[in-house]
Amino acid sequence: MSSQRLYQIVKTFLHFGLDEMVPRGMLPWYAKVGRASAFWLRNKHKDKTPEQRFRLAIETLGPVFIKFGQMLSTRRDLLPPELADELALLQDKVSPFSGEQAQQIIIDAMGLEVFETHFHDFDLVPLASASIAQVHTATLIEGNNEEKVVIKVLRPNISKTILADIKVMSLFAGIVARWLPDGKRLRPKEVVEEYRKTILDELDLNREAANAIQLKRNFEQGSDYDKALYVPEIHSQYSFKNVLVMERIYGIGVGDVDTLNQLGVDMKLLAERGVEVFFTQVFRDSFFHADMHPGNVFVDANNPADPTWIAIDCGIVGTLNREDKRYLAENFVAFFNRDYRKVAQLHVDSGWVPANTSVDEFEFAIRTVCEPIFNKPLSEISFGQVLVNLFNTARRFNMEVQPQLVLLQKTLLYIEGLGRQLYPQLDLWQTAKPFLENWVKEQMGVKAVYSKIKANLPFWNEKLPEMPDLVYDYLKTSRENQHQQTKLMQAMLNQQAKQNQRVIYSVFAAAIIIATAIIVIL
Repeated sequence: MSSQRLYQIVKTFLHFGLDEMVPRGMLPWYAKVGRASAFWLRNKHKDKTPEQRFRLAIETLGPVFIKFGQMLSTRRDLLPPELADELALLQDKVSPFSGEQAQQIIIDAMGLEVFETHFHDFDLVPLASASIAQVHTATLIEGNNEEKVVIKVLRPNISKTILADIKVMSLFAGIVARWLPDGKRLRPKEVVEEYRKTILDELDLNREAANAIQLKRNFEQGSDYDKALYVPEIHSQYSFKNVLVMERIYGIGVGDVDTLNQLGVDMKLLAERGVEVFFTQVFRDSFFHADMHPGNVFVDANNPADPTWIAIDCGIVGTLNREDKRYLAENFVAFFNRDYRKVAQLHVDSGWVPANTSVDEFEFAIRTVCEPIFNKPLSEISFGQVLVNLFNTARRFNMEVQPQLVLLQKTLLYIEGLGRQLYPQLDLWQTAKPFLENWVKEQMGVKAVYSKIKANLPFWNEKLPEMPDLVYDYLKTSRENQHQQTKLMQAMLNQQAKQNQRVIYSVFAAAIIIATAIIVIL
């Protein structure tokens, strides 16, 4: 990391007065001296709140910090609400790099002959530009077939820039952890490390391609839920680590509510399908798009009465193992039924809170937070906010941050926000409850047992002819083991008998010696 970049970051922080967010009494003497020495770097935004200044500083520092701010905004389990709300306003306002440079990156990846043969009408003006990559349109030619596609290109040298900036973030995280009053609880080092892993995954477009292919396959199975989400086709034969080619979609941005209303889109159905898409990904597939902000979600309104969601940019996905999925579903159902005792017990059983946690105290804390919420009409309750409140309460009982649950929380907040934007009367609770109850029944009822048996039948069929031999080998081995154990036991008994004899002989000899000595003395 160059000293010039470090100076630029420090300068930006001081110009936005971020040093004032740290209590003066918590700063070491050398930090105070250093701050006083930089007398020319003063707060130029005293008219703004600390939260606004923090967001503006992040925007000023460029794409890496913007992306970090976006990720940080999802950590409502760690941040004060005011700061989380402010960071949620961050958008990718990044100037594009030159189209000629993007075209050269593509040619370097796939080769000039492939590019000239298969890609026509390449538009040097990007269709969109974000912090990590930008997108250009083109026409894919394969034989007599033509298809409109988009080509996503990573920013040149973005990996080097990101790794350098992350080093600076880690430096500041260490300072915050040591000197900020709430630094240890906020776990800034862990947050930066989580960001590093997330953003490095986004730097590999092969990973994004694989995620998109998986998500598309999950929603091509023919059920009613599957028709709710469309994922563009990936042309993996033309995709590389820094170049991704996929089908061009012509949807309407999910945030363009006015256009959707003008087209007569069934907003209630669209909002409910968004909820169904989320829970289908999580509980049916255990594989969910974890970056469904408005920029990555579109609507196919060709049939306004039957709208379809379109998801792009699958760089960040979340997964749940079977245990987490079951506990989470049972938690949701227990919440719907206001069974706080079960919620508390589930948290202990799952290992999300320490085993020595008092279930009674935990239950009381959850009830204290949630009962006032349930006194409101269901349509006024934020499901995402309930989840945030639950995590905040659990944190007081030393609940460790679960990365998979953080991604889940972030995605749920996105989905609920989009749903309420489309249809303010959305009752997420009533939409989700039947889905979750049916899922729990399927996982724990007779159908679940049948499905498990059906899934294991091929294995059992393969092993069934071997069963007589396996039983014979087991019985034979058991007899041999029993015989060996008998021999070993007999050997031990013989050894014990010999030792007993030695002890008796020793005692007898000692008695003779003592008796002889007494006789001599007398």
